[in-house]
Amino acid sequence: MIRTILKSTAATALIWTLATPLAAQDVAGPYLAARQASYLNDFGMAARYYDTALLHDTDNAALMEDATLAHLLLGDVLQALPIALKMEEAGLRSQAAHMAIIADMAQREDYDALLDRDMDTQGIGPLVDGLLTGWAHVGAGDLKAGLAGFDKVSREQGLKGFALYHKAMALAMSGEYEAAEAIFSGTDSGTMVRTRRGAMARAEVLSQLDRNADAVASLQEAFGGSLDPELERVITALEAGETLPFTHVTSARDGLAEVFYSLAGALRSEASADYTLLYGRLARYLRPNHVDALLLNAELLEELDQYDLAIAVYKEVPASDPAFHAAELGRAAALRRADKPDAAIEVLEQLTRSYPDLPVVFSTLGDVLRQQDQFAESIAAYDRALELTAEGARAEWFLLYARAIAHERLGQWKEAEADFRHALALNPGQPQVLNYLGYSMVEQQVNLDEALEMIEQAVAASPDSGYIIDSLGWVLYRLGRYEEAIVHMERAAQLEPVDAVVNDHLGDTLWAVGRKREARFQWRRALSFVDATEENSEADPARIRRKLEVGLDKVLAEEGAPPLKVAVDP
Repeated sequence: MIRTILKSTAATALIWTLATPLAAQDVAGPYLAARQASYLNDFGMAARYYDTALLHDTDNAALMEDATLAHLLLGDVLQALPIALKMEEAGLRSQAAHMAIIADMAQREDYDALLDRDMDTQGIGPLVDGLLTGWAHVGAGDLKAGLAGFDKVSREQGLKGFALYHKAMALAMSGEYEAAEAIFSGTDSGTMVRTRRGAMARAEVLSQLDRNADAVASLQEAFGGSLDPELERVITALEAGETLPFTHVTSARDGLAEVFYSLAGALRSEASADYTLLYGRLARYLRPNHVDALLLNAELLEELDQYDLAIAVYKEVPASDPAFHAAELGRAAALRRADKPDAAIEVLEQLTRSYPDLPVVFSTLGDVLRQQDQFAESIAAYDRALELTAEGARAEWFLLYARAIAHERLGQWKEAEADFRHALALNPGQPQVLNYLGYSMVEQQVNLDEALEMIEQAVAASPDSGYIIDSLGWVLYRLGRYEEAIVHMERAAQLEPVDAVVNDHLGDTLWAVGRKREARFQWRRALSFVDATEENSEADPARIRRKLEVGLDKVLAEEGAPPLKVAVDP
């Protein structure tokens, strides 16, 4: 019996190897390997092994269901389709199989087949089925029946917003812009029309009605000052008097894709990432240029730790698309999470050349460079981001804070302190800034009373942050208030039990109050948690080892530092 599930692709192969000798035609090996791959969200490996298992057990309903699901999660409807058809022919009811078959009919624009389908027994779900039927009527040339279908869905409790959104899209696609705008501007249209995609669609409708000024106003109301290149491009075109084409749904098949995309968006905060991905994959299958679906799918794959798949999806967004910068920022983030920081930096540096006036590109590059301890380079990136950021903008304080950290790590204290204090002036009481500035002053041995006050404010704002509580304990230690420091240090170690710096600090504080055996225990713990790959860690393993050998007092003497001294109340 396998008692532990090993989370690695190697474990998948191992299970297959161990199980195969049981019998040449045994289904156990590929089945167990497929289950392991599914547990890892490795959809490609899962699909491969489920297909292999089906070769040995062709009529196994559970295997067919799982194989169909794995192929759909890969976005490979054509591979899922034969299995799904076999399930349906056998009278098996499967949501995954129905998804594959309906997606195939929609892709082939076989609207008569969709309308003939018994959605009660061969559908996906009540909301999806009603919307799909509405668009199928539109595709079959009966707009009136399609609109009636959307109206029917709108009468279902909680579904009105979805139905009105799709009704507006169908009207706009058919050139009925006045009727579409009546829905967009209505008070009972629900939240769907107020999503980013809904707001952009409405702007196109208003432009078609020769109401460009209203279109600009609607976008500014929806997005405020948060304008990215895509929004700026649209507003510039509107202000120049251009008539925008309606692009959000250009055919009934686009409408069917929009059904799956809008459902994926709604499920994003309600369902698991893999289930949501099913809908996003089908939207992309039906409309390959649906960039919003591409970006959503890539984000979901990141959530599922499938970074290579996410990177591949981000790369599908063409450089000519207005959302290209968003895709490249996403790709850089996925590369970072895949432990490929150099590749992420390369993507971002190229992006700075393509978008030299976009502050988020430079701030993101600064963050990656700083995390790679390339502090001088990160400062240059933050400098440019700050040049491009309007004074008083919401992002300004964080850019100053991030640049201050880079200055501090380079030993440029004057510049670091100026940025920290400027950030605090823009965002008073911000706990991360208070903590970092206070802690840095403790390490610099300056303004200790002010540092204590700052860190106490930070703790009050973030009472469950182990790192901030550690800072409070450390400033009390630096002030010689060892007994007070112990309480906070022990609390910090409870909240961050495997952090090397926190355990090291606790060890020093325990030594200062005479609990030397416990201090050595904490130093050993700290040593076991030191990350050997982190070059600039505050937890110096050589220093910790020396403390274990001779004690903290001797180490301080060797360093020429003042000896431990308990603070005396005046």
